Amino acid sequence: MENSRKAILLLTCKDRKGLVSGISNFVFEHNGNIVDLDEHVDADEKIFSIRIVWDMDNFAIKSEHLSDSLLPMVKEFNADWKLFFSDEKIRTAVFVSKHEHCLHELLWRMHLGEFSIEIPLIISNHDELKSLADYYQIPFYYFPITKENKLEQERKQLRLLDEFKIDSIILARYMQILSKEFVEHYKNKIINIHHSFLPAFVGGNPYKQAYQRGVKIIGATAHYVTEIIDEGPIIEQDIIRITHRDSLSDLVRKGRDLERLVLARAVRYHSEHRILVRGNKTIIFE
Repeated sequence: MENSRKAILLLTCKDRKGLVSGISNFVFEHNGNIVDLDEHVDADEKIFSIRIVWDMDNFAIKSEHLSDSLLPMVKEFNADWKLFFSDEKIRTAVFVSKHEHCLHELLWRMHLGEFSIEIPLIISNHDELKSLADYYQIPFYYFPITKENKLEQERKQLRLLDEFKIDSIILARYMQILSKEFVEHYKNKIINIHHSFLPAFVGGNPYKQAYQRGVKIIGATAHYVTEIIDEGPIIEQDIIRITHRDSLSDLVRKGRDLERLVLARAVRYHSEHRILVRGNKTIIFE
């Protein structure tokens, strides 16, 4: 059954013989049916990674006891691992400034049921997009930010996120740099989207600079946020070609389209637990 509860195991450890067999046998021995399995071995570091999904219908171990039952195996493998269930949606806050295209895309797709997330609140440093949040009946919190109040406003935001039991954050064109303390509170749980002109075209009008330079390709990048700006583990990227026929407004329009789609794919991977982060790289189990 497509809507039945499924267990999702993400695991990584030093590569050795019998890992796939051992994990799949665990599922088989407890009357589980594997519905998806994808594994990867880093040939240079000899690191094994796997994402395995199985039906919990008729599984011999109840969901609440599954973590404990997995412990002997993962300890034997000396593995880093995480266990999720398909029917548990990730509580996600969206941060936004004035640009609305990414927020529109996220809310529309969430309304269609494409993401395994719920959005209990939207946070912004401007109040322009409150009407969009109101349309989807999502609480909107306005935190005006200046150089003087930035850290205090972040502390208030963190308290609010704790109150709402938020697990992940999407920066849907949130035009603020988060502090190191904020980022560490949600390590590998903050997704950002930006154009791919950096570092060549910096400043407030990168599309104009790119247009004047005559670029032939523009792109967008979605990544996890780290304390080093725009250098976190990359989740998804895409590009589109530009020709001499494209005006500056064409570049902006195409850039918006890319940002919307790249962010949507990144959020889907994250919400379906398809991402393993190793250092500053990601493994995406598509």
